[in-house]
Amino acid sequence: MWTENNNQLYRQFTFKDFSEAFAFMTRVAIEAEKANHHPLWTNVYNKVEIWLSTHDAGGVVTEKDHQLAAQIDKLL
Repeated sequence: MWTENNNQLYRQFTFKDFSEAFAFMTRVAIEAEKANHHPLWTNVYNKVEIWLSTHDAGGVVTEKDHQLAAQIDKLL
């Protein structure tokens, strides 16, 4: 579930292994590129953390972030 804190949407995802985590990141990257909206994220082994905010709106959460979060959720 996404949480909103400090003007960012945040979610952590846990996968079986690194390959699954990396495949997920690849799918997210394709959706982010289509939306021209790129996340801040980290990956350590089977965990992926994503933070979303809209930089050109002053670094706050906008509808663009909620739309990308919904697209990301569909990739699971």
